[in-house]
Amino acid sequence: MGSKGTLTGVLALWASMAAYAVPVIYIAGDSTAKNGVARGWGDHLAGHFDASKVKVDNRARAGRSSRTFLTEGLWDGIVSDLQPGDFVLIQFGHNDGGPLETGRARGSIPGIGYETRELTPASSAIEIVHTYGWYLRRFIADTKEHGATPVVLSLTVRNIWRDGKVERGSGQFNDWARAVAESEGVSFADVTAVIADRYERLGETAVKGFFPEDHTHTTDEGAELNDACVVAALKQLRGNPFGPLLSAKGVEAGRSSSGQVVLIGDSTVRNGQGDGRNGQWGWGEPLVDLLAPVPVLNRAKGGRSSRSFFTSADWEGALANLHAGDVLVMQFGHNDSGPLDDAARARGTLPGIGDETREIDNPLTGKHEVVHTYGWYLRQYIHAAQSAGAVPVVCSPIPRKIWKDGKIERSRYAGWAREVAASEGVRFIDLESLIAARYEQMGPAAVEAMFAGEHTHTSRAGAELNAGVVSEQLRPVLEGKK
Repeated sequence: MGSKGTLTGVLALWASMAAYAVPVIYIAGDSTAKNGVARGWGDHLAGHFDASKVKVDNRARAGRSSRTFLTEGLWDGIVSDLQPGDFVLIQFGHNDGGPLETGRARGSIPGIGYETRELTPASSAIEIVHTYGWYLRRFIADTKEHGATPVVLSLTVRNIWRDGKVERGSGQFNDWARAVAESEGVSFADVTAVIADRYERLGETAVKGFFPEDHTHTTDEGAELNDACVVAALKQLRGNPFGPLLSAKGVEAGRSSSGQVVLIGDSTVRNGQGDGRNGQWGWGEPLVDLLAPVPVLNRAKGGRSSRSFFTSADWEGALANLHAGDVLVMQFGHNDSGPLDDAARARGTLPGIGDETREIDNPLTGKHEVVHTYGWYLRQYIHAAQSAGAVPVVCSPIPRKIWKDGKIERSRYAGWAREVAASEGVRFIDLESLIAARYEQMGPAAVEAMFAGEHTHTSRAGAELNAGVVSEQLRPVLEGKK
């Protein structure tokens, strides 16, 4: 080989090495991620990342399901380019609900199991069709095999509204995607929740302008909004793996310029996806309208104690969205009295507000854990909020519908919450006493309509009553931010 050929070879090698000098974020998805020019969120993603630290390669293709993305070779194209340290964002579902062998023949079998169906199209070879979950697991396994990091995303939000609330997910695909991510031990970014929260703050009329053609595909402006929400969801992942790679624009994604109220707590603050599951509502949902135009970001989650919220990705997600000028409202206690190391829950905290600890092997996580008191966890939330420049507000748990001698029974957690707030010099809202006083004035018969569960979970009417109390107590905080 001559000198010219040698030089050409060296230059080609350098170019190849330069191509992998920084990791790549690949996007595998459908038209909601890539649709024409800049009408899918994936086409805007690169602007949220520092190009000197990471590249974004949007391989999404309109009209594809998890099944057809694989069978048409689009997935193989990503796999052939994957390098250790890369990321793959996986988002499918909008097209997976279609027919298996008629029309566009792109549907996958519902669910996440291992069922199959053999198809014999007239114009092609036999195809074994799998479940939606099977295809996701294939993408995850291939990504891991190449030393890259898979992240499963829930769906973008369709412009479908009911009673002032936007649809949160098409069918069961979000539940299935989350279940697969959890079973495979990979990150799940709840894009749906972030977008839906944003849409509901904007309102149905404003959001309609993002969907000129149908209820699924957005304008460029809508795609850019969805992209910012995707980044906000990625910032909530445990360990914040994308944080060091963000550009200045990415760091700002999801922030509210006017300040917001961030809620953390259990199902009495947010039940399910805030959709009134089983007729049960948390007070965080009606609070959105009562505090408008101040944005409310409800990050509470059912089943959480002050400990299990703190040790899960839920707290990391809430903290990633907490900024200077925000207000962090916390309400825990209903689940803190549970067992410390039970195989089913393992969410209890030590009673009190001191510095006592107990070391356990957590059967749920398989990890050694130091468990603290209820008050210790509240103090961690307070200190983190103050470090972020936000204002912490401690709430006592709302009262249960348990009567004794004509009075609503009180909980010791309310007293502990009050003591922590007083010792830290922060605002305390005694929801238990304030709401219990109203219940006692109403009487047992009237209070029955306030509950949809045995004694803890409120109906919509009960949630609205509780939200009214919270709103009254928060107004001075929002006006003075102290």
